Amino acid sequence: MKKLRMSPEYQQYFSELQGKLERLYEVARRAKEKGLDPALVPEPEITHDIAERIEKLIGPPGIGERMRELEAMDRREMAFKVAEEIVYGRFGKFDREKAADQAIRTALAIMTEGVTIAPIQGIPEIKIKQNPDRSQYLAVYFAGPIRPAGGTAQALTLVVADFVRRRLGLDRFQPSEEAVKRFMEEVRLYERYVRRFQYHVTDEDIEFAIRNLPVEATGIGTDPYEASSFRDIPGIETNRLRGGALIVVVDGVIGRARKLCGICERLGLEGWEWLSRLGNIGSNASASTAGFMEEIIVGRPVFSFPHRVGGFRLRYGRARNTGLAAVGVHPAAMIILNRFLTTGVQLRIELPGKSAAVTPVDSIEPPVVKLRDGSVLRVESVEEAERLAGSVDTILSLGDVLINAGDFIQNNKNLLPSGYDENQWRLDLNSAVKAVGIQAFAEKSGVPPPRLEEFLRTFATPTPQEALAVSDLGVPLHPRYTYLWSEVSREALLRLRENLAAAWPDSEPVEALLDETDKATLESLLVPHRVSERGVVLSEAAPILERCLALGRLYVEVEEETPIEIVRSLSGLDVREKAPVYVGARMGRPEKAKERKMSPYVHGLFPIESAGGPQRDILKTEKGRAVSVEIINRRCPKCGARSFGVRCPDCGAETVTEWRCPRCGRALDGGVCPVCKVDAVAYTNAAIDVREMMERAWKHVGGTLPQRFKGVKRLMNKKRLPEPLGKGLLRARYDLSVFKDGTIRFDITDAPLTHFKPSEVGVPVERLRALGYTHDKDGAPLQSPEQMLELKVQDVVLPEECGDHLVKVSRFIDDLLTQFYGIDAFYGIRDRSELVGRLVLGLAPHTSAAVVGRVIGYTKTRVCYAHPLWHAAKRRNCDGDEDAIMLGLDPLLNFSREFLPDQMGGLMDAPLFVIPVINPSEVDKEAHNVDVMPRYPPEFYRLCDEAASPGVYGTIIDTIGKRLGTEAQFQGHGYTEDCSDINAGAHKGAYTSLKTMLEKLESQLELSEKLKAVDVKAVALRVLTSHFMKDIVGNLRAFTSQGFRCVKCNRRYRRPPLRGTCLRCGGSLTMTVHKGGIEKYLDPAMKLVERYGLDEYYADRLRLVRDEIASIFPEEAVEEDEHKQIDLTDFLRG
Repeated sequence: MKKLRMSPEYQQYFSELQGKLERLYEVARRAKEKGLDPALVPEPEITHDIAERIEKLIGPPGIGERMRELEAMDRREMAFKVAEEIVYGRFGKFDREKAADQAIRTALAIMTEGVTIAPIQGIPEIKIKQNPDRSQYLAVYFAGPIRPAGGTAQALTLVVADFVRRRLGLDRFQPSEEAVKRFMEEVRLYERYVRRFQYHVTDEDIEFAIRNLPVEATGIGTDPYEASSFRDIPGIETNRLRGGALIVVVDGVIGRARKLCGICERLGLEGWEWLSRLGNIGSNASASTAGFMEEIIVGRPVFSFPHRVGGFRLRYGRARNTGLAAVGVHPAAMIILNRFLTTGVQLRIELPGKSAAVTPVDSIEPPVVKLRDGSVLRVESVEEAERLAGSVDTILSLGDVLINAGDFIQNNKNLLPSGYDENQWRLDLNSAVKAVGIQAFAEKSGVPPPRLEEFLRTFATPTPQEALAVSDLGVPLHPRYTYLWSEVSREALLRLRENLAAAWPDSEPVEALLDETDKATLESLLVPHRVSERGVVLSEAAPILERCLALGRLYVEVEEETPIEIVRSLSGLDVREKAPVYVGARMGRPEKAKERKMSPYVHGLFPIESAGGPQRDILKTEKGRAVSVEIINRRCPKCGARSFGVRCPDCGAETVTEWRCPRCGRALDGGVCPVCKVDAVAYTNAAIDVREMMERAWKHVGGTLPQRFKGVKRLMNKKRLPEPLGKGLLRARYDLSVFKDGTIRFDITDAPLTHFKPSEVGVPVERLRALGYTHDKDGAPLQSPEQMLELKVQDVVLPEECGDHLVKVSRFIDDLLTQFYGIDAFYGIRDRSELVGRLVLGLAPHTSAAVVGRVIGYTKTRVCYAHPLWHAAKRRNCDGDEDAIMLGLDPLLNFSREFLPDQMGGLMDAPLFVIPVINPSEVDKEAHNVDVMPRYPPEFYRLCDEAASPGVYGTIIDTIGKRLGTEAQFQGHGYTEDCSDINAGAHKGAYTSLKTMLEKLESQLELSEKLKAVDVKAVALRVLTSHFMKDIVGNLRAFTSQGFRCVKCNRRYRRPPLRGTCLRCGGSLTMTVHKGGIEKYLDPAMKLVERYGLDEYYADRLRLVRDEIASIFPEEAVEEDEHKQIDLTDFLRG
């Protein structure tokens, strides 16, 4: 492993982490030695660097040492270099097809940091095939698991394949006309029946790309839909959709054409210049707009239309809880937006990327609302937002969305103009003070030096009088007192000035009777005011308006053309643009903090078919009744007992697995049957007494039986190896759900964090000092819970509910150690506070390498706060996705490769490897673009006005990537915006809290009607067309092709048997799609059409659907029974 540059503080920190991890492995090894599991050692392997990981994951042997020799190279450059050396025989002689296979897979593994299974299962096969002219070309077969590689790496796989093709002397791929048309047909079928791609591409783009690709992008059938027009095409082995290949070409090659073209140019690769023809795909404004507004779902509102006044104002900067595709909004905005926006909610956003997670930042511009009484207020705290929430008439402004410059660099976006904000004001104030000295500036402005120092040092806001005094010395007017002058017309502004000047009083209070026109102008300007019986009441805004509009003079000469020029002329002040750019956004996925449960959830991986009833409850199985299941053929050679572990539970001898031909039953040593030519299997259909086995397991672990103990119907792993029943029995006592690999997971939305206060995470300063937090970020000794600490890169802050869940898991682990393995307990934890300092593992669902983390505290929100480097080590950003947290010892004891499903993608989301210490240079490169400056330089804001490219402004932004190889790669990171509390704002979103879809819809529409930046009619139309109509018609179609289910054993039938009952158990059958599911959205959809006056076409279409439902479900007339018994009241009434 490469020795990392770090401070003594970090050397001790990493040493302690590795020591704790080694202790966990020691405990696990002692347990595994008992032979009760599929292996005698913990199966997750520790890998210390990317080189070791790749050698173990994909090879070839010796690649690790060579990668360490090339560590100074850029990762992509290294991938091409290694691929070339594999082809030329540096790592052994291969035939051409094998050389191409190994080179491409290894290169992809290097580009994906060796943490995804894309190189293994994302590429099922690589072949050398023949063109029509009998020349040879290279074909890469893709499957669904190529998706975790990410769009850029997916596309680069084809570039690597072309690079390898050239060195092997192979010709270009020559697609036939039918093959091109077939690919185009598959793209459209995939969009219609499977899912949307990340990018919308035209048929012309698809055809152009397929004709120009020098290698064939093909694949196996991944989805149960077939091409209908272009079938049985020579060279294409399947008629089903090739989902993996479609993803690579559409989202990789075409969608990221501009980025891919740039990479090829930097690496000096020839033959890909044609990508420049596709370079505008997904990058223009209209495509961006179409992307995030394309689909609006019930319960997930639009907060702002693209570029719409009143939406989110773009603000550059990074708070300690933003960056890595997480953006900040004011916590009061979360409350005002009916709590649909909350910490961790995914925001589908107009720029700079496609989406982002939301976190609270209260030092930025807050929302501005108009109340029902006409008053306009800045809502500057959560408490005020909660008090005013029921009185809001219109949300005039959503406030700021805070986006760091690093996200613009990452997405290769030019800068946009910046609204004048507090950071710029401090820079301008600092420049003005330095020019004359603080004492002279204080004397001229009348603002005392301590107050000036406070402005320069903190986020303190000046009073209106202080702001005006400072502005008289050349500093632009403070942002708080800068209104939206450019959002009103020249005529409206002059009319307002004239009427205010005529009624302006000589002393406070400032009240003015304004008509609706002038009142509307004040609202458009976002001037705070209250409404009383005597008219508009101005308080804070009064001195600002008086100066900006020269209200002390009744008549003025105005020659300027634009409102902001008029204000500058009348006031004599430097007044800047408040909001030149607004960002469109809508809600994406809701926040998540929840135990992962399989569907249906189970306690143990033991097959019982239908023996336990529909709930598969092992406790309901009958003793003495044999159940036929597919199960591993593993026995003790000494006593003949069936065993599922390495050692016989009766005599302790080592067990052996018996392989047989599934057709003729011949005993084999594995491999292929020489007679039947089929693969040998390690399992058989055996009749077992589940109840008797459960009671033996119960006797082994002792204790009481749980209320229920749920198993699985059947096993999906290759050997049909079950988990020991004792483990599931102990899990059932705590009602903990097991995942497919034997582990227990808790899924949480990712959020970044670089600094925290002890008071925020609920941990005493004494405990934090013991964990290495001896000084705050400024170097002062830690003494107060309000001091700001820099988060260590592998420490995590978990949701409180996750902490409570892990306490249950720890108790299960202790029971497992003492009652199942017969060794000492390890955790002994009583509540979540005792988990602080313990190790957990974080794992992203598209990877196979878990990262060690240390619990440092808890948050009241539903996110996992962790350092950007920790998230990036999992190959994640923070754009709204969630990852799993596992208690450190659980996967070491309970994970096994043998439990993983025997199918494409089965290795995904499994802790095959454990990363003990993060190497910043080996994490996902997106983290390298996180900026860590305490403030952006003045030059940055000048470049914003010039629409500078990343190559220009990136040079002046200090990022993590610029600190690699130094001690500063781990610590000394800064941030530009303050956040007083990472727990501020809404903790649980409305989408999660509201129970029914109709409640969510009503709240969504109510909010849309309040938002100035949203057209509620357009929202209603999108909800109708992209959600309601699709669901209604889809469910109607599903009814006509539905299957049937046995209510007793849950067996499913495509068509009901002739005898009308279940063939297995004789139980009655029921439909799987019902009338209620079809028509549940019919009435809400019709009301939507009527409420917002949508086109009559939609009303007619809904009526036709209603008629069709009526024809399928005719209402039966109920005949009145002549002899029906009536109650006494009806009898007396006659």
